[in-house]
Parts: sequence; C-alpha cells; structure tokens
Amino acid sequence: MTLKLCIAQLNFIVGDLDGNVQKIVAAASQAYADGARLVLTPELSICGYAAEDLFLRPAFIHACDDAVKLVARALAGLKDLVVVVGHPSGDDSRTRSVAVQNRFNAASVLKEGQVVTTYAKRELPNYQVFDERRYFTPGDGVCVFEAGEEGARVRVGLLICEDAWFEQPAQLARESGAQMLAVINASPFHVGKGYEREETMRKRVQETGLPLVYAHLVGGQDEVVFEGHSFALNSDGSVAGRAPSFKEDLFLALVESNNDAIKIVAFIEPVRTPEQDLWDALVLGVRDYVGKNGFPGALLGLSGGIDSALVLAIAVDALGAHRVRTVMMPSPYTADISWLDAREMAHRLHVRYDEISIVPQFEAFKESLAREFAGCAEDTTEENIQARIRGTLLMALSNKFGSIVLTTGNKSEMATGYCTLYGDMAGGFAVIKDLAKTLVFKMARWRNAHDPYGTGHCPIPERIITRPPSAELRPDQVDQDSLPPYEVLDAIVDRYMENDQSIETIVADGFARSDVEKVTRLIKLNEYKRRQAPVGIRVTHRSFGKDWRYPITNRFRA
Repeated sequence: MTLKLCIAQLNFIVGDLDGNVQKIVAAASQAYADGARLVLTPELSICGYAAEDLFLRPAFIHACDDAVKLVARALAGLKDLVVVVGHPSGDDSRTRSVAVQNRFNAASVLKEGQVVTTYAKRELPNYQVFDERRYFTPGDGVCVFEAGEEGARVRVGLLICEDAWFEQPAQLARESGAQMLAVINASPFHVGKGYEREETMRKRVQETGLPLVYAHLVGGQDEVVFEGHSFALNSDGSVAGRAPSFKEDLFLALVESNNDAIKIVAFIEPVRTPEQDLWDALVLGVRDYVGKNGFPGALLGLSGGIDSALVLAIAVDALGAHRVRTVMMPSPYTADISWLDAREMAHRLHVRYDEISIVPQFEAFKESLAREFAGCAEDTTEENIQARIRGTLLMALSNKFGSIVLTTGNKSEMATGYCTLYGDMAGGFAVIKDLAKTLVFKMARWRNAHDPYGTGHCPIPERIITRPPSAELRPDQVDQDSLPPYEVLDAIVDRYMENDQSIETIVADGFARSDVEKVTRLIKLNEYKRRQAPVGIRVTHRSFGKDWRYPITNRFRA
C-alpha cells in the first residue's frame, strides 16, 4: 500500500486570510492532481506566524475559524483528500465584541468539505522570540486520523511544533494507534537550527519507533525568518526526505506500508553550509519585509565601508539592482578611497548611485551652534551631527520616492552603542543588525566567492574588506580607537549577551578585565538606543529584538 503526501512548504502573509486561503486551496489542488491524498500545511497557516496581539482580537479568531471552513468547502469535491490546516481557534461566540475566553494554537483535519477533527497544541513555548502563553491555552488531547484511499490508509498522529520537542505527545499518539507522526511547524531560523530540528525529531522517532514528517513554514515576518527545510525521517532515524530551503515547495513523499511497516521515500536536498543558510536568510528577510509591506524598493547610504557594502550586496540579491538606490554622502573627513570604492561597488552591481555632499549642511550646523558651543572643543557632538545630516537626507529621499531606508549597523555596534540615534540608525529595516562585525567580514568574503542569485560575482571591492573600519567622522579615525579589537569585542558580546555568562566567568576564560568591563558597561548603557532602533533580521539564537528584553533603567552590573 502506498500513500502519497505533500508538505505544502508555503510563504504566508500574516493577517491576509483571503490570500492565505487561496494559497492553501491552490497548493492542495495541485498536490491532489499530482497524486497526493494527504497535504500538510505549516503551523498557523491560515493567519500566518506570528500574528502577535491580533490573537487577542475576537474578530480575528472568528475570521480565522471562518477561513478554515472556507478551505474545507473549496476542497469538498476532491475525494479522499485530507488536508491539515494550522489556525488559531477560540470559543463559538459569534459576537465580535465578546472576548474569547480560551484560544488555542490549533490544527484541523479537513476531508471532503468537513472539519473531521481539531487538535490543540499541548506545549506552548515561552522563550527566545516565542510568547505563546500570552495568547493560547494549552491543549490536552491526542489526534490520530486516517489518510489515503480505501485499502491504502495510514493512521497519522498529529503534533504541532513544540509538541515534538517533548516525549509525551508523540508517545500518546503512538499509544492511540498512530503508524507515523506528522508535525506542522513555524520555527524561526537561526544558523544551524535546521539540523538541530532533524536531530531532535530523530529522538522522537527512536523513542516511538514511528517514521515522522516535519512540515515547516518558509518566509520572512518582521524580524524572524522561516527557512522551510521540511523533512521526513524513517523509523530507523535516517533522513528519508529533505525539502529545499528558503523557497516555497510542494514537497512530495511516498509512504509505503507493508504489514504495518512504513517507509518514506522522497527527494533529499544535500546538506547546506552555515554560510549558505545565513546568506539566504538575510536575502529572504529583506525580500519579504520590502515586498509584504508594499515598498517599491530600497535605499541606503553607501559609505565605502564594509557594512554598507554587505547590505548593498544582500539588497541586490533580494530585490534586483533596479529596485535598489545608493547615496554617497561625503563629509570633510571622507577619504578619497571611500569615494572610489563606493563608486566601484555600485558599478559592479549596476545600481543607481548618487553623491550628495554634507559639507554645506555641516558647516551650517556649526555656524548655527557656534555661540552655544563657544569655548568647547569638538567631540562626538560634531560627529553625530554628520550622521544625523545623512539620516535626514536618506529619510527625505524615502519620503519623496517611497523606498525604504535600509540601515547598515551591525550587532557589534548595536551592542556597544557605536551608532547614532537619528543618524545611521535612521531607517526602516536593519539588515545586518544581528551580524557581529567579524561575521560581516566573513560573509563579505563568502559572497565574493559565490554568486547564488546571479547578480554579480565578487561584488565587494577587496579594499573595502581589507582596510581598517572607520566611521570617518573625524580625522584619521578608526573603530579600534575606542573599541577593543573586533575579535575580542565579538567574543565578549557572544558570551555576555547571547549566552548570559557573568563578567567573572568571561574574565576567567582569559579575557582582559578592562575589555570585559568596558564592553559590558557599553551594552548596559546603550539599551535606550536599541529600543529606538529599526527592526532587523534575527539570525542567531539571541538577537537584540524580541529575545532581548532588559530594562533601560538598570543598576545591576554583574
């Protein structure tokens, strides 16, 4: 007996219920035409993930309930087709102004126009970017359903994402007669997460003796990215199938049953490098943020430095050269090589490039403030004025022509406050906000060696990568004038910010106390800046976003 199933690895838009319904119906119809009789959609596919406080609105929950029924009706004529749809679910009150008392992260099994059964997620994650206990009540049921044509039916145990990270839900499904496990998911990307998921699901397979299919979301949603990478494991824990990463796919697999022994057969995408995954995550994050929010294109300040160079390369891979504009805004301290390298990179990637000097505006600001600043030496005040002039110019171009400003600050700068409020932090989307400076250099070299989107091989001039980084806001300035070497700084940030190590532990690991105390002090002092920074793409297990929530007013220093 053979059952063909389809993992509908799709990219949904949060709140676009009509569009999401159409996408699910189209995918299920195509899968049916291809012979599939079981279609799995990702977690919360009806509404998109994550809908955040939309879940608190009764009208939203009721609209999602209606959308599930609409999918069922649209597929009613497809005999023997079973479709699993993820959605939020509440009580049956039809009064939009009445609060929903119990909300569930649910999945419904649809067949021939009917909702056969609905399962509520048992395990609700409340860590990192997850906040599901704010919105949902945990379920306590078990869901095992049949899929397939007469004589070739398989009993499938349904789990939702976090359920499969615990032993009990899978065991309960097996005890209830499941012959295989189906897990629908929306699990945000960070580097290495895809293969962590495979290893964790392998434990469930080994514990239950059941094969498993893992249906995963793909797409960017604000600061998080979902990479797809759906997969299937056979009962011996071996990989039976792996879908492409960072793209939509109707991933087909054959479930072969012989005397209750089940084997899954499917295409296996080769193992990918961390750099491939990271680049594709950044590209998808930009493409979906710009596209889903309706911006016609993107705009950035191109300085001739490594950060703006990397952001430009990502933007062109994501949007195409015709939708990206660059502006070089030289100050009195801009080196000639910065002009030359910025022009060269723009030429290599075929993007629009303009130069707008900020010297007249800078002089005007100094003249306006001369009386107030009389007797005061120039310091970071004048440096910040330059950055804020640039921010104002970029935002003016954005307002006039509609393109979103991409900021170019990296994680090392976000950590230490080596950035200017209303200056280089001014913009709509922070592309490399979660990339430490050392990783910025690594990814620049990786992109120069690879051309995954065919937009230009070796786009970043070598001198941009090799010259010492500088904000160029005062004569002969380099970053290391005021910061430890980036190898040291980033290692401290990793230990303190990403992994919660104490100052004493980091010092005991061999770092100079002066460096550790300086970096950690800067992290604490600059929380107020980060609260005002634009949203940016999360690619590590802890970013300066939803999974970093520290008080601005704070005197704890350990």
